[in-house]
Amino acid sequence: MTSSAPALGLLLDVDGPIASPITRTIDLPAITRDLVELAVRGIPLIFNTGRSDDFIRREVVAPLIAAGLPAGARVHGICEKGAVWFSIGPQFGAAGVSEIQVDETLAMPADFATEMRQLVEAEFADSVFFDRTKRAMVSVEQLTSIDTATYLPIQARFDERALDSLQRRGFGVSRLDDVRRDARGEVQWRIDPTIISTDIESVVLGKDLGARRALELLAVDGPLPLAWRTVGDSRSDYAMADWLYAQGYEVAHVDVRPADGVPEKPYLVLESPSGAIHDEAGAEFLAACLAETA
Repeated sequence: MTSSAPALGLLLDVDGPIASPITRTIDLPAITRDLVELAVRGIPLIFNTGRSDDFIRREVVAPLIAAGLPAGARVHGICEKGAVWFSIGPQFGAAGVSEIQVDETLAMPADFATEMRQLVEAEFADSVFFDRTKRAMVSVEQLTSIDTATYLPIQARFDERALDSLQRRGFGVSRLDDVRRDARGEVQWRIDPTIISTDIESVVLGKDLGARRALELLAVDGPLPLAWRTVGDSRSDYAMADWLYAQGYEVAHVDVRPADGVPEKPYLVLESPSGAIHDEAGAEFLAACLAETA
């Protein structure tokens, strides 16, 4: 456990800033190298993602440990937008992660998950796959063999089928700006389309919940950072910085895909100075962090 508060903590989305949204892997060696060096320098790193713990173990944890992540570094994973969490490091054995914690109260109904898996297998298998590794969310992801223009109309058709299924069960569902409520006026579940997938999830889940989990994990292994940088590629990622700002932290958000529009915020919003996007912008940001902490 460290004795002095770190000057900075990093709260990182994975798809986009760290992993390529095209290949879904860390393609730039500098990203892994710089993440390890930041951890060595005592900067807490928390991956706050909608991905499953299985994906993070394979695509993030394994490369970090192979690159020399030291035991005892303050590195943690928050998956499925706050439903799943764990710590990361070689001290946890071959898997590189601590015991997986899951908030079962936020899990989608099992019969709905089964129906969506069967729907994908019967009607959408040539364009998407059902993510069997999710513990709380239901996620359907674009195959890398098709392009975005092909995927988006297919995604819209799937989303409508998912919405119909939830409404047949009497659940209130929110989808973009269309909010439909149950007899008690409540919304329990949300359909959240991303650029490569659709996540169907509890409305409690979100990058803000992930930020709260991050502070809870860090409180166990040392002092909390004095300031934060959050990094993401979608508008929903701003919720990390929103939550930290509301708690009184100095925070700046790094947007690696600002083409969707940068909202007005009471904190600093940063973009790539070169105009890079996605993981190239993420690599620039990590390199800048290293320069600042040298």
